[in-house]
Amino acid sequence: MNEKNVFFDRYLAQTTRYPFALEIERASGIYLYDTNGKAYMDLISGVGVSAIGHSHPHVVDAIKSQAEKHLHVMVYGEFIQAPQSDLAKKLTALLPASLNCCYFVNSGAEAIEASLKLAKRVTKRSKIVSFRGSYHGSTHGAMSVSGNEIKKQAFRPLLPDVYFIRFNELSDLAAIDNQTSCVIVETIQGDAGVRIPNREYMSALRRRCTEVGALLILDEIQAGIGRAGTMFAFEQFDIEPDILALGKALGGGMPIGACISSKEKMEQFTENPMLGHITTFGGHPLVCAAASAGIDVLKQVDFDQVNAIGQHIAETLRKHPQVREVRQRGYFFAIDLGSAEDVQAVVDFGLQHGFIGFWFLSCPWSFRIAPPVTMTRDEADLALQLILSALDVLPTK
Repeated sequence: MNEKNVFFDRYLAQTTRYPFALEIERASGIYLYDTNGKAYMDLISGVGVSAIGHSHPHVVDAIKSQAEKHLHVMVYGEFIQAPQSDLAKKLTALLPASLNCCYFVNSGAEAIEASLKLAKRVTKRSKIVSFRGSYHGSTHGAMSVSGNEIKKQAFRPLLPDVYFIRFNELSDLAAIDNQTSCVIVETIQGDAGVRIPNREYMSALRRRCTEVGALLILDEIQAGIGRAGTMFAFEQFDIEPDILALGKALGGGMPIGACISSKEKMEQFTENPMLGHITTFGGHPLVCAAASAGIDVLKQVDFDQVNAIGQHIAETLRKHPQVREVRQRGYFFAIDLGSAEDVQAVVDFGLQHGFIGFWFLSCPWSFRIAPPVTMTRDEADLALQLILSALDVLPTK
């Protein structure tokens, strides 16, 4: 057994018996570099985290500057810390007026947990409506409202009173009634293979929640922060959520999540009981400084160019005989192939030839790409050629 396998098998918990096991030494922009100096074009952005590329200098400088001042000093909500305040101001300035209050946590899954608790607290109801094919995280509450039964069955019992309806099906909205505390939905379903609803459906969903007094939670952990070609995906559907959950790309490469709602709703966490939601490391000053710098970078991104390049990639891939379908918004892609084995073959080809691709847990026949939104046209053309080369070597069926 070599040293790498000893390390994996003995000292680190593993999520699978088949990790990529690349030994990464450094990362910059769209590239990862292993200990032998081989470069890999990261076409999944660390599964959606590094939306502005790896080790962006503005983010690195912000981290260095904050590290010289202080790290953790107190649990969230007790001390006034400039990095938290600055991030909240920048973030809410980009959002509708009703989303004016942030609760920072450590991950997207924690943002979901806070959002579910807040909805129950505000409405004093227990019923939760979610969607088939959804993915909201792997903690107990987030798993309870996720739609992949294979991933859930070993951990039951989970949260009670959770109901699942079909995504983008108007007739199923009748399940949302006056006993419903909240509807939780990914604005664009990620793990299901980039499933994009139509505007009519999203408008009807918003209306139905308002009619029955249920809160609408939009999960933009994957689809938000520029991924779908706008700063927030819900902008494309002309709706506003009651609660917004963010994570992944929000930290500029650092771990963070955010539950965002109105100040009036958020105050429900402060009494009856006091400390209704608490976190030790949420709003960590180093992470907030990185996230704030990341927003600075994202505000300079030309999203018209992102959308144009994304459409070019999608249109080119649709012409390949191995491709069954491409679903795309911005730099958020699902490429349907003939089988899960074909997807694995493309992923393996990438590891051999210098690019990182991935799959979807709930849509294994789709190949996932989600490159940094800072990817240039030249980088996009190179990425496209690499993917086409991988598709070319698949067996003809």
